[in-house]
Amino acid sequence: MTSQVSKTVLRLEAEEVQTLKDGINFKKQPEDGKCYIIYKGKDKMRACRNQCKHQGGLFIKDIEDMDGRTVRCTKHYWKLNVATMEYVNPPDSFMQDELDTDGSLELLELNPPDPWTAEPREAQELHAGEITLTYITHACMELKAGNKRMMFDPWLTGPAFARGWWLLHEPPSDAMDRLSQADLIYISHMHSDHLSYPTLQQLSTKRPDIPIYVGDTSRPVFWYLEKSGVNLTNINVVPFGVWQNVDEHLRFMILMDGVHPEMDTCLIVEYKGHMILNTVDCTRPNNGRLPHGVDVMLSDFAGGASGFPMTFHGGKYTESWKAGFIKNERKKLLNYKTQLVKSLQPKIYCPFAGYFTEAHPSDRYIKETNIKNSAADLNESIRKSCPNILTWTPSPGSVLDLALALNDPTNSAITEPPNDTKIYKDSWDFDLYLDELNASISAEIFKYKSWIQYYYKWAGFKGYNLVIRVIETDDDFEPLKGGYDYLVDFLDLSFPDVRPERDHAFEEIKNRVNVMRHVVLNGRLWDDLYIGFSNRMSRDPDVYHHRPNIIFISYIFYWHTHFQIFVNIYV
Repeated sequence: MTSQVSKTVLRLEAEEVQTLKDGINFKKQPEDGKCYIIYKGKDKMRACRNQCKHQGGLFIKDIEDMDGRTVRCTKHYWKLNVATMEYVNPPDSFMQDELDTDGSLELLELNPPDPWTAEPREAQELHAGEITLTYITHACMELKAGNKRMMFDPWLTGPAFARGWWLLHEPPSDAMDRLSQADLIYISHMHSDHLSYPTLQQLSTKRPDIPIYVGDTSRPVFWYLEKSGVNLTNINVVPFGVWQNVDEHLRFMILMDGVHPEMDTCLIVEYKGHMILNTVDCTRPNNGRLPHGVDVMLSDFAGGASGFPMTFHGGKYTESWKAGFIKNERKKLLNYKTQLVKSLQPKIYCPFAGYFTEAHPSDRYIKETNIKNSAADLNESIRKSCPNILTWTPSPGSVLDLALALNDPTNSAITEPPNDTKIYKDSWDFDLYLDELNASISAEIFKYKSWIQYYYKWAGFKGYNLVIRVIETDDDFEPLKGGYDYLVDFLDLSFPDVRPERDHAFEEIKNRVNVMRHVVLNGRLWDDLYIGFSNRMSRDPDVYHHRPNIIFISYIFYWHTHFQIFVNIYV
């Protein structure tokens, strides 16, 4: 395997060094146009790429910074203190990857080896039908390679994020049979539009020993398996960046995300030297180091996959501000995906992993407000920028034949489903899944207010100057008669009756009672509330608090193992 090497990314002449001012300096490499930030301090210089770790946006001078140390991203207003290489918005979050100044006038970047180059294989000629991709729904694809079939992220039934997301597309009628007959399944991460327990429950009754592969993330993908009651017996956790051989010709490799390495992964599949890259939901897959010129690239495209800003109110969060922000974010994401595809130059590109809808009637406001990118619009943008790349806008059951696409892209390499195929869902069995949520409301634990202190004290997060008010509500976010309304002060993990007089950050969170109590009762993540659009929030000041979100949610992974202890001691 190739060892790590250093590469000079920017060299400054002596006269250029003389022109560097104290503090922040922006520099561009003339040869490739890439941008860098150099911070000139009293004792040393520090440098980094001018690229935000979140979604690759450019930094500019932060007009609110009085000390000359902070830059602001033009995409989502993340802020980086270049003197320390720490992100200050969100606070207590990430460190920027720093370049080595080598004590001289050169900026050096350490380049680790690209793991997919290990044991390289020459691309062999393919025959028609030898490699096919069949779109099922959302992020679920069936890959047929030789005599093996591999499924990605099967979400075929039920909601995701408690009750917030529902399938937009109707899966093919034989989708569950295809899934149960697959040779292996890849699940990218723990989010329920990729790790669908309603789907896996049905699968487990047909084939509990089907091989399932996940990356070795610090937040285990299947952390909830035992509590779920789903019987799957052949889950394989594999290391990142290592080829997993399926047969003589087929192998795959799982890579981590650069922004969320604790949970997000992406995938490279290779058959007879032909590569398929599936970046799924990764914000910065493999920290931006990806193979160029792959045969097929799959990625998300839609946006709208969080509660922000639709679920926020107060302050700047007027309807007109939200509409403008969402429109601008859609445009940024479309441009970002276009540029990513342009830089990687795959032969074929397919947008997927964005086909969900806020179908429940109580979420009509979210559905009307949370406008998403369309796959067709992204593909049109890519064709304008890269006319040599074949694009595919999939429908359920449509099939891409890779051999036909490579031999003659102008020919019909894509087979569409029959004209009478049902494309969009129009019923979702709401009652079946909401009844399960509603059953949590009357659970014995919630008759005793002591559950609140136990829940937060067991999690143990404190020492952070944040106070939250949590209010249980009905479906329309009106305070629930007889519901709980309480404060938590995370500075000392107390539960005051009124807000403290000291200066502090404050968030008010209104949670739908059925989702909130289901989350507590079953040890689920608060993602079900936030990403599932089942809460409404206001905050003062208007700052994203990364640290409590990460640490508190990490503890929630293990809440369910201690639930019975609470019942025995406190009830």
